[in-house]
Amino acid sequence: MGEQERMVEAVLFASAEPVTVRDLEARMPHGCDAAEALARLRKRYEGRGVQVLKVGDAWAIRTAPDLGFLMQKETVETRKLSRAAIETLAIIAYHQPVTRAEIEEIRGVSVSRGTVDQLLEMEWIRFGRRKMTPGRPVTFVVTPEFLDHFGLESARDLPGLKELRSAGLLESRLPLSALPTMGDGGDDEDEISAGQPELFED
Repeated sequence: MGEQERMVEAVLFASAEPVTVRDLEARMPHGCDAAEALARLRKRYEGRGVQVLKVGDAWAIRTAPDLGFLMQKETVETRKLSRAAIETLAIIAYHQPVTRAEIEEIRGVSVSRGTVDQLLEMEWIRFGRRKMTPGRPVTFVVTPEFLDHFGLESARDLPGLKELRSAGLLESRLPLSALPTMGDGGDDEDEISAGQPELFED
């Protein structure tokens, strides 16, 4: 293993949060190529118990997805999300950036301040840009912490409608139209990873 790979490995291993290439290069000696070292390190970790994974525009060392069940006791979320919070989070993930009024229109009921505050406190959503509409309402988007928690590189990796239907996760008041296929349309929903259905569990 090259010295640059060792440096990248050390930083990723020691960091609880995903690290960007820019942050890596800022820590490494001048002239180092963090992106190339990352690519080699990612290949070196293929098939092992931990992997070098991309989270948004950053990188992290994480448990291999197929071994997540071994960590179940350590990763159980102690706070149970309400149905309202789950529906609100799902709508934001699939429709971002989305305003509170748009969330309420999709759900058919009002969204309490407590529901949004809980998701903000968990750092799974954040405020996005204001919409260029009357009143300039704020929007909500999901965060890198949300993506990291569910092992997603981007929102495009969210489950598609077929996967959600087959898992029995669309039986709530949330209409099918509220969760459109991610992608350009057609058969793209078949290409979306269904590896994180727990996002929508009760």
